[in-house]
Amino acid sequence: MAGRPKQALNIVDRPLSKNKLELSTVSVSAFAFLTSEIIQYTMDNASNTTDLDERLDRIGYEVGVRNMELLSFREKVPRRKPEVLDALRFIHSTAWPHMFGKTADDLQQAAAADDEYMISDHDLPTNRYVSVPKSYGSFNPGGLVAGIIRGMLGTAGFPARVSAHFVESRDRPKPTTTFLIKLDTLVMQREALVKQQR
Repeated sequence: MAGRPKQALNIVDRPLSKNKLELSTVSVSAFAFLTSEIIQYTMDNASNTTDLDERLDRIGYEVGVRNMELLSFREKVPRRKPEVLDALRFIHSTAWPHMFGKTADDLQQAAAADDEYMISDHDLPTNRYVSVPKSYGSFNPGGLVAGIIRGMLGTAGFPARVSAHFVESRDRPKPTTTFLIKLDTLVMQREALVKQQR
């Protein structure tokens, strides 16, 4: 028995990192290459920038669904958070470090509407190594991450529309990427019922 090798752990059972303080990482060059190839592939198959955004969103959505399932299992938290803010905090503080090695820079509710939230990142890795031609107008490579957020929220039971936008700032040389999250009306109705029952 001493000579028999230990059975390898299933990939889902393996820990995310060796200890809780250490994040597992991927080389920056590999990440930049993969992101650039995804964007190039979608650019080659898209007829216009709207089609390009939709294609990136679909790819990101599939990644978000699987990411939420994996993180929920590994972090031992239920996928279905009871409130919208709980799900958004999970994405901001748990999923973002898992994907990008740090928390998102900001999470806030829009002042004008109760059903809109924003997650901001000053240096989004998907945008760091991609240069967008001027002919593409307001195209944001962060559309891939917008799809990931939409997939994670949808898996958690909070369907939403998510879009990526550049926001200029005087004190920053590069624009911040802000994800505008507009929740489905059914989510807001459910939230109102939960608040009434308290």
